[in-house]
Amino acid sequence: MEQVLIFDTTLRDGEQAPGFSMNTRAKLAMANQLARLRVDVIEAGFPISSADDFEATRAVAREIGTVPNAPIICGLARIALADIDHCWEAVRSARRPRIHTFVATSDIHLTYKLRRTRQEILAAAVAAVRHARSYCDDVEFSAEDASRSDPSFLADVFEAVVGAGATTINIPDTVGYALPDEWRELLLTLLDRAPALRRVVLSVHCHNDLGLAVANSLAAVTAGARQVECTINGIGERAGNAALEEIVMALRTRRDRLPYDTGVQTSEIVPASRLLTELTGVSVQPNKAIVGDNAFAHEAGIHQDGVLKAAATYEIMRPTDVGHPSNRLVLGKHSGRHAFGVRLQALGFELSDREVDEVFVRFKCLADAKRTINDEDLRALMQVPVS
Repeated sequence: MEQVLIFDTTLRDGEQAPGFSMNTRAKLAMANQLARLRVDVIEAGFPISSADDFEATRAVAREIGTVPNAPIICGLARIALADIDHCWEAVRSARRPRIHTFVATSDIHLTYKLRRTRQEILAAAVAAVRHARSYCDDVEFSAEDASRSDPSFLADVFEAVVGAGATTINIPDTVGYALPDEWRELLLTLLDRAPALRRVVLSVHCHNDLGLAVANSLAAVTAGARQVECTINGIGERAGNAALEEIVMALRTRRDRLPYDTGVQTSEIVPASRLLTELTGVSVQPNKAIVGDNAFAHEAGIHQDGVLKAAATYEIMRPTDVGHPSNRLVLGKHSGRHAFGVRLQALGFELSDREVDEVFVRFKCLADAKRTINDEDLRALMQVPVS
């Protein structure tokens, strides 16, 4: 089974989201958890962006990147040579350092942001990759805003930077503009027009502005991408990045259609999500796929009855596989008699079917007035004698 590399950018792109800034201590804690998760690459920061980011990236390289079986430790750099110098100083102590350099390639960015011609950008990209290769063998190049770039120009850039020594080519949907079918078509077009791409690792980095980051990432995998850039809980600029947990579990759960593997230790997914919440103070929504509090919670009676008989009726993966201790049957106004009776039995109440029916009527009245019913509520209900 082919391997898809998981490139985690929680500490770089994820941290750029408002409210998610992390200091060196927090980055080290998160990087340690990412190592336990067994991601392939940790993008530790953007060293030129601040003195603190430089120190944090260097600390991750020194403390996480030097242990046996450590992930690749990556730093981000613009194509400015000084950026690359700074990035190398930050990651050089890692066993497996990577320099990740990027430049925008869409005409809208060239015209309004960079104010440079295509030819100037192509030449600068080649010079940057060559400079990065003078430091290390592992160099990634990204074409920012690739989804709005001219495919012919992208192909020219990719051919040139692979020739200059890039070992991974990343194709970002920087503003979350692409749709899955056109994103897949773009990758196939680029593979056709730039044969050099077949000699390197093809990567994608998708944003979630239209809610399609994971779908686009998976579409790219079917087109030949073998590295996916993503973050824990899907955090990142604006609407965020592709969520690591969703990509990994989609590949694991749907191997019938996606016959690819990752090296991720999936039982560490929920611990990673919760650590990120603890470090940043920003919680995920309860219905967040895989890691949300309700991801394996059931209130509706029909669902509860099915899950009690066979979990696979309403759960396509086991909660323990991603780090949840178990599923949850939540008692509320939608709950059925089966789950209600099971909960009473778990609390130590032995009742006949007739008695359960009687208490269930009282429970439904309470549930109509109270959003969720806890064990103390049930014990209080049982204080009223059953006739």
